[in-house]
Amino acid sequence: MSAAAGPLSGLKVLEFSSVGPLPYCGMLLADLGADVVRIDRPGARGGAPFEIISRGRRSIVLDLKDPAQLKVCVQLIERADAILEGYRPGFMERIGLGPEAMLARNPRLAYGRLSGFGQDGPMSQAVGHDINFIALSGALGAIGTEERPTPPLNLVGGTGGALFLAFGVVCALLHAQRTERGQVVDTAMSEAATSLMSAFLMFHAAGDHNAPRGANMGDGGAHFYNAYRCADGHYIAVGAIEPDYYAAFLEPAGIKDPEFAHQQDPARWPGLKRKLADIIATRSRADWLAAFEGADTCVTPVLELDEIPGHPQVLARGGFVEVAGVRQPAPTPRFSETPGQVQGPPPTPGRHAAETLADWGLQAGVGAAQNPA
Repeated sequence: MSAAAGPLSGLKVLEFSSVGPLPYCGMLLADLGADVVRIDRPGARGGAPFEIISRGRRSIVLDLKDPAQLKVCVQLIERADAILEGYRPGFMERIGLGPEAMLARNPRLAYGRLSGFGQDGPMSQAVGHDINFIALSGALGAIGTEERPTPPLNLVGGTGGALFLAFGVVCALLHAQRTERGQVVDTAMSEAATSLMSAFLMFHAAGDHNAPRGANMGDGGAHFYNAYRCADGHYIAVGAIEPDYYAAFLEPAGIKDPEFAHQQDPARWPGLKRKLADIIATRSRADWLAAFEGADTCVTPVLELDEIPGHPQVLARGGFVEVAGVRQPAPTPRFSETPGQVQGPPPTPGRHAAETLADWGLQAGVGAAQNPA
C-alpha cells in the first residue's frame, strides 16, 4: 500500500474492532493519512457503503483465542505506532495484549483506550451508553427543558470521547518522537463530556448560568438564542447575542414592539419567546432567510440531514464527498500543505489480510485469517 495523503501519512495504527464510538476515532486518523488496520473477529460482518465511520481502513480477521493468530496480533502491535481499543477495562490484559506487556515489546507505542468511565475507579466496570456517560458529566442535566433532560444525540459523550482519544493518541505520538517512550492514553467518555462542559462550568461559577435548565441564555432560555418554526414547518436558528447583532435582527424582522428593547432581562424572556415564535410562524423559512440576507443578524437555516450536502456554504468548500455511492462528510480539519482524503470505502472484514501482513513486514500464514473468498 502506498503512503496515503494527509499529515499522518506513514503512521501505522491498529484498531481493535468494537461497537460504539471507537470507529469514529479510527476514521479521523485514516482521513488524515494514517494506515489504520482494523482487527476483526471471525464471523464479523460489515463493509456496507453506508458505514461511513468505518471508511478508509484495511481489515484483517484474527481469532485472538488461537495462540498462533494471537502471536500475529502481537507482531503487528510490535510494528504499530498506535493502537485503539474500546473494550471493557481489563479485557486486553486478560488476553495478553495489555499495555504493560505491549509497551515492553514496543516502547514507542501509543496505547489508546476508550471506555465509559475510565480504566479505574468504582465505576470502571459499569456498563452504560452515551446517556449514562454524559449524565455523570453534568452535560445531560444541563440540556433540555425545565421538565426533563434531553439526550443530545450521541455527540457529547461518544463522539466527544472519540475526538479526545484521537487528540490524545496524536499527542502521545509526538511525545514518542521526542523521547522514544510510548504511553497509555486512557480516555473516559464521561470525562471527555465533563471537559466539554468547561465553559459552562465557568459560566456557572461566575453566576451567569445558574437558572433552572432551559432558562439560561445558552440552553434555550433566551428569545435571542433559540430555534423557531416557520410557516412551512422548517426552522431558523437565531443567535443574536451581541447588542449590534440583536438590533440588526429586529429591523429586517419588522419588530417594533418596545418590549424587545429589554434584551437582557431574563424575566421577560418567556414572553418574548412566545411573541417571537408567533412572528416567525407567519412566513416561510425561505422568506425569512431572504429578509435577513446580507445583514449581521446571526440567523441560519436549521437544516435537515438530507439538506446539508446541498447548502451553498457546504458546496463552496467541498464539505461532502461521495464514496462508493454514499455522500458523506469530507475530511476535516483542512490542511494547506498536507490535505487529508478519504482513503477508501468501509472494508469487508478480512479483505486486506495478505497485503496488510506484507506491508507490515509479516509473512502470511501462521494461522492468520486470509482474504475471504
